[in-house]
Amino acid sequence: MPDATVSDTKLVSPGGQSGLFDVFRRRYLLSLIIKKEVGLRYRGSAFGWLWSYVKPLIQFLVFFFALGVFMGMNRAIEFYPIYLLAGITVTTFFNEAFMNGTRSLIDNAALIKKIYFPRQMFPIASTLVALVNTIPQIIVVAIIAIFFGWTPSFLHIAAIVAGLIIIIMLATGLGMLFGAINVTFRDAQSFVEIITMISVWASPVMYKWTMVASEVPNWLFQLYLLNPITVAVELFHYGLWIPLGPETAGVADTTIPELGMHALIAFIIAIVVLICGELVFRRLEGRFAQDL
Repeated sequence: MPDATVSDTKLVSPGGQSGLFDVFRRRYLLSLIIKKEVGLRYRGSAFGWLWSYVKPLIQFLVFFFALGVFMGMNRAIEFYPIYLLAGITVTTFFNEAFMNGTRSLIDNAALIKKIYFPRQMFPIASTLVALVNTIPQIIVVAIIAIFFGWTPSFLHIAAIVAGLIIIIMLATGLGMLFGAINVTFRDAQSFVEIITMISVWASPVMYKWTMVASEVPNWLFQLYLLNPITVAVELFHYGLWIPLGPETAGVADTTIPELGMHALIAFIIAIVVLICGELVFRRLEGRFAQDL
């Protein structure tokens, strides 16, 4: 007769969990990984969190003087420093989350080979760590914008939040996709470096979208508008730059046409990328311990 104390709870094999949903059921473990990543980043650093602002600040200064001062963009676009800072904040967030998500599995190889828990935690944690670094940057940009006369409405704040959500889903999906591939084929990391390098120029960070519309065929411009990063950048411009009241020769060409519709399309594209990244991740997950 079987022992009555033995539990008849159904056992679940490792890897047979519910993916992303399983990650958020283990929120405490996710928070520990985030704290560990943040701690490792600044361990032994004399300046700590200040380094999160040095790279974007240097990048801003280089672009501002090269394009704003020497190329005349400071005269062509009103409040160009805010315009530039808003765009750089978005692309820096995306690039950091995407690159760290791609490396996250390899960087945590020792832990992955020892115990099982949802491995999606690592690229998700990378995105959330990047978000932790980005929020103070947004606050700094907002404080600077206040000195220019920034008076946002609820809709402007909502646009900033929508831009963040789009980048979070896009970067997480791409981080899972390329992170899973990178475990077996380390060339994936090189592709990611190329993508992040292009992302700054493939979105209206340093220039206006009207410059693209006037120089390329309409079908190519429509593809340009389908880029979720382009839409996220324009949402940030809408939230941080538009309230300053910029005008270009009296023409209302400040944001891409039908920004709300394009934001919805970008949201859908980001969800599709997130789902595809999750499916590929789960398909390749069984080889992680072996290939690492």
